[in-house]
Amino acid sequence: MKLFIVGSDKVYAIENLYVKYLCESGLDVYHFSAQSLFYDYYQKSVLNKIIYKCGLSGIIKKINELFKVAVSSYQPDIIWVFKGMEISPESLQWAKDKNIKLVNYNPDNPFIFSGKGSGNDYLKNSISLYDLHLTYNSEVKKEMESVYKIPTGILPFGFDVRQELLETCVDTANINKLCFLGNPDKFRAGFLTELAEQGIELDIYGNNWNKFVSHKNITVFNPVLGDDFWINLYKYNIQLNLMRPHNPDTHNMRSFEIPGVGGIQLAPATPDHGTYFIPGEEIFLYNDLLDCVLQINKILALPQIEKKRIRVQSRNRSVASGYSYKDRSDQALQYITALYD
Repeated sequence: MKLFIVGSDKVYAIENLYVKYLCESGLDVYHFSAQSLFYDYYQKSVLNKIIYKCGLSGIIKKINELFKVAVSSYQPDIIWVFKGMEISPESLQWAKDKNIKLVNYNPDNPFIFSGKGSGNDYLKNSISLYDLHLTYNSEVKKEMESVYKIPTGILPFGFDVRQELLETCVDTANINKLCFLGNPDKFRAGFLTELAEQGIELDIYGNNWNKFVSHKNITVFNPVLGDDFWINLYKYNIQLNLMRPHNPDTHNMRSFEIPGVGGIQLAPATPDHGTYFIPGEEIFLYNDLLDCVLQINKILALPQIEKKRIRVQSRNRSVASGYSYKDRSDQALQYITALYD
């Protein structure tokens, strides 16, 4: 079986992990970085942005031409598209007419677009063309199967931490403070500012937070990437998780990244969080702002030996329950193999 993956090859893209682990499993995989081609063009200059926004750019047409050339050359059995904002429905139909099976995985919500990067008409108009949808979201699964009648599998987010990096994290001194890692929006800024108003001191890491928050109890830092990302997830005694408007009731990437590295997570009380982890033992959950404040003060006051126990338990749960991206790749391969067979 030959698998053609469409997505991004940027360092933050989770499809890189699927490519890595599926190749290690012996699968023949080709990675076509459609999203990277678009962003490399779009971010190159202000002029390129203006041309694109005016509808005068040929970049999308070029990406679809390159897609067809790559598919024709590689001759895959299955094309797995991550999100798919750059690939036109016409190009997908072209591949489908060649008896190639089509799979989609959307790390956002295909029905709710909360920002310009979360969806477009290509994505919306291509839903019915796929032979299989994969999603982290049980509500999306229900809608796909009931409205579109398309087989849909649950593929949760995960984590990927090297053993030597994990050892570095464990040796890092802990900071008894609340931390949030992520980029800003109005909801997040409002919630974090309200926490600060309640007397909670917190550190925030991300892009352009100074444009969104200003409070004596909030300290803003630049984004942390690579190994520093995981070290920061670990070293604070509380990592706050906030859900996005398009995904209020399930889980997100941080849901597994924080416990995967042995961090202490405080997350919204969604059904997923209470299913994947034991509340009060491996994860802490909150229902609203005031409950969040109570949980923060409770966790910060825990003895260090108790915090260490929670860290160990959350990490052990993540490993034993198969929440790593290597495990997720095995899950994905099962879905795809069933489709191929």
